[in-house]
Amino acid sequence: MAPHPHTKKNTEPAPMTGLIHIGNDISKIERADTRADRIEAGEKLDLPNIEGDFGAERFLDRESSWLDFNSRVLELAEDPDLYLLERLNFLSIVASNLDEFFMVRVAGLKRRIATGLAVPSAAGLSPDEQMEAISTAAHSLQKRHAQVFHEQVLPELKKQNIHIVGWDDLDADAKTRLRQEFLRDIFPILTPLAVDPAHPFPYISGLSLNLAVLVRNPQTGKELFARVKVPDQLDRMISVDGPRAANTTGKESRYIPLEVIIAEHLDTLFPGMEVVEHHVFRVTRNEDLEVEEDDAENLLQALEKELLRRRFGPPVRLEVEDTINPTILDLLISELNIDDSEVYKLPAPLDLRGMGAIVRANRPALHYPKHIAHTSRWLNAAETAKEADVFAATRDHDVLLHHPYDSFATSVQAFLAQAAADPKVQAIKQTLYRTSGDSPIVDALIEAAEAGKQVVALVEIKARFDEEANISWARKLERAGVHVVYGLVGLKTHCKLSLVVRREGNQLRRYAHIGTGNYHPSTARFYEDLGIITCDEQICEDVSRLFNQLSGYAPKTTYKSLLVAPRSLRSGLIECINREIENHKAGKEARIQIKCNSMVDEAIIDSLYRASQAGVPVDVVVRGICALRPGVPGLSENIRVRSVLGRFLEHSRIFAFENAGEPIVYIGSADMMHRNLDRRIEALVRVKDPRHIKYLLDMFTVYMSDESRTWHLSGDGTWKRFDTDADGNPLRDVQSYYLRSRSRKNHDKI
Repeated sequence: MAPHPHTKKNTEPAPMTGLIHIGNDISKIERADTRADRIEAGEKLDLPNIEGDFGAERFLDRESSWLDFNSRVLELAEDPDLYLLERLNFLSIVASNLDEFFMVRVAGLKRRIATGLAVPSAAGLSPDEQMEAISTAAHSLQKRHAQVFHEQVLPELKKQNIHIVGWDDLDADAKTRLRQEFLRDIFPILTPLAVDPAHPFPYISGLSLNLAVLVRNPQTGKELFARVKVPDQLDRMISVDGPRAANTTGKESRYIPLEVIIAEHLDTLFPGMEVVEHHVFRVTRNEDLEVEEDDAENLLQALEKELLRRRFGPPVRLEVEDTINPTILDLLISELNIDDSEVYKLPAPLDLRGMGAIVRANRPALHYPKHIAHTSRWLNAAETAKEADVFAATRDHDVLLHHPYDSFATSVQAFLAQAAADPKVQAIKQTLYRTSGDSPIVDALIEAAEAGKQVVALVEIKARFDEEANISWARKLERAGVHVVYGLVGLKTHCKLSLVVRREGNQLRRYAHIGTGNYHPSTARFYEDLGIITCDEQICEDVSRLFNQLSGYAPKTTYKSLLVAPRSLRSGLIECINREIENHKAGKEARIQIKCNSMVDEAIIDSLYRASQAGVPVDVVVRGICALRPGVPGLSENIRVRSVLGRFLEHSRIFAFENAGEPIVYIGSADMMHRNLDRRIEALVRVKDPRHIKYLLDMFTVYMSDESRTWHLSGDGTWKRFDTDADGNPLRDVQSYYLRSRSRKNHDKI
């Protein structure tokens, strides 16, 4: 019934009952502008102090440890027993890693110092001490990096008839061909930029290769400065003898750097001027994104704007050829407003990331043997060309996957493709942190949405250096009808989760995949990762709850089979560590084993120290950064730390606790770093199948064995490689061991 026109409208405020009384006023609906509406922060832990007089010196410096990691990668490039083109590839990897280190870590520290926000590190170093230590170590590492290339790898390449040449090394025919190629394919792209009162010093984009050119006007005698950018859309190493030459053993294959060709033809860029000299240089800038999410009306738009600004971050490193004219160098230092300590003088060529054309040469004898991943034996008991029915296999037993030894394409990818095509599947929920642009994962989600299934993709558009790609395919998903959720304010969604809801008879059954690696078919071929596909009701219920928490409002959600950051992951692991301490004191079996990429979090490290002090043996396998000091008397004499590096990037995370003879084992996405435990959504899942638990525990036996090729960390922070036994025989390569295990004749042996 309509209200009587003379009825007096009640203007009294609604009573305060704890509820929002909206009435007809839409303005009373508040925006969820903090992460607290979605997920609570972890409870503040009140942890007991470690025993003894140990201060900040109990931690190794994070940044120094990161540079140590790249020293270990460089040791692979130095290894004369390693395949030659793989050694060159490791040099490229070190160069890329150093770029990221300067763009993010050094840039961040420099910014904090400039703003007065820098504080002493956990290891007790002041900001200036940190910067000094970084500078010393980075200069040493880059010098060593260049020496390995020039003194070790280049001579070996020459022995294989692969040459990096200069212009004067070429015959007349080759010069003619390259001159034609320059005029046709390179010259139209180039833009020389003059520097004079009317043209200020040009902006130098981060990581670009540039020529600093000095020209002279023959009429006035004036010497002028110009800059020419080396196009980054072209191959850096140009094949002189054609792309196929390098593929033939014994045939001469010559490569000439792109910047050398440009330098030889500078006269075409400056007609009427005399080219006096030229020098190659490269600038690294602060390229870490800063988006004020709470203030952003639309996170997607805010991020796109920030990506445009990224190119204009302040310089943090200047690399120059060691032959550079001091006057030109002074000009660059002045114009870029950079400190002398941030200048790295190196022999040409700069930027060894550009060796890709040579690394890709089809010379099997110079590469690791080809690896073809097998379908997991948990999906197909016997080798067959027939695609496994992932749902049927999962109903029978949980499926444990170990990539790249187990095929990603025939497991995780097949799981989502089969879900998309299956008319019984009602809904798919998926987290995406990094994936490829032409990803079959994205295609499967689009296919499912177009087939009328309810599809939710939780896309992390803030995945560092993949932001632009992620924005692109996120929009592609939206256009196809996928409901795209862009994560939580203030938190990166880093967990690796898939959930499929399938109607079976008169009931719904859920299937979940929880992994340690990204849903990225390309990287899955060379990232070592773990995952589990399960229809366990408790695990699937937990995954459902987590997806609801990520897309809705459920800050106090609790879980039975998952540990979830930032709320319960750190506290859950520390609880497991403390249980091992109590078990050891009670005379029960106790052991802690952790495999991760980084071990930095002070609360976790201190908990491991307390475990060691109580007598609990602790084994840590870490790929990269480690701030924990093992083997220190009274502190950590029961802790061992190992590192494994090789053809695959060690990326899996495992957390195993002996638990008085009934082991508790988790796998998942989280590293032991502040960002993972406090500023990301991470998930660890408890593994339940005893056969899978045994497999994961056996991994620690292999990784920690003195018969395996590993690096050992000592208490003073130094790493030592052990690759041969006492008799000089090579130790077991862990990754080769797992590759061999996947041959069907050996599959029962592991």
